[in-house]
Amino acid sequence: MRILIVEDEETLATRIARVLKQEHYQVDTAFDGVKGANLALSRPYDLIILDILLPRRNGLEVLRELRFEGVKVPILMLTAKDEIQDRVKGLDCGADDYLTKPFAISELLARIRSLLRRRSDAKSASLAVADLIVNTDTREVLRQGRAIHLTPKEYAILEFLLYNKNRVVSRLSIAEHVWGDTMDMSMTNFVDVHVKNLRKKIDTVGATNVVQTVRGLGYMIKDPS
Repeated sequence: MRILIVEDEETLATRIARVLKQEHYQVDTAFDGVKGANLALSRPYDLIILDILLPRRNGLEVLRELRFEGVKVPILMLTAKDEIQDRVKGLDCGADDYLTKPFAISELLARIRSLLRRRSDAKSASLAVADLIVNTDTREVLRQGRAIHLTPKEYAILEFLLYNKNRVVSRLSIAEHVWGDTMDMSMTNFVDVHVKNLRKKIDTVGATNVVQTVRGLGYMIKDPS
């Protein structure tokens, strides 16, 4: 999937792009509204991250033009804390969601996944692979019809991998998702421990191993179908 980032804070844009590439998205960046609009109108994207305060042309103007030109991809607006009116205007102009700066990268990734699921009409509360079923409303986990008790962190890792099914997810991205703003680099080792415990609970004898290790990259859940 291809994502466009339109953000004039180059450090922030570069950081977002790096994390998204680690999640195996294809990413383009633009640092002003004119270039952002040109890219959005000339290339197919699955999602656009659009800041409101941009040089040359602000995000609201870009948003209006894209919707006027029939661009229907999800657009996530980035706003500052004191821009309440701009957030309202953005939603009125066709933005699908907004995120207030400063934000945790894990929250940004969650918003992106939510918008992409909404676009694909994957609205079911159930996530499934092979004979494993997870109800995201009740947090009930079933394997071969048997209920499995997971700790909150084990569940968070499993749900995150299922939302990113068939895509390799790095240890860093998992750590950011599970621990949020309290995450530091040492916690990537904790990920391995929690994944090991998770596997002991969900991988029963004779069943398909759900969580796969991709050496040097991270983990993934691959749909055998």
